[in-house]
Amino acid sequence: MAGNSRTTFTKRSKERARQEKRAEKSQKMEQRKQEKPTEPVERTGAPVIQYDEDGQPIALDFNDF
Repeated sequence: MAGNSRTTFTKRSKERARQEKRAEKSQKMEQRKQEKPTEPVERTGAPVIQYDEDGQPIALDFNDF
């Protein structure tokens, strides 16, 4: 019987830690939402071609589109 209460305490402790982590995570998400700029980013439509020092075009990245 002594081992039974120890496991219950351990489970409760782990669950409490999970709940605290979840609460911290949701607070961080809310904070990021409030800090987010309200102005939308304006895109021109065409990707900007950049060149290296040799005059060769640099490969486009996923974020360039």
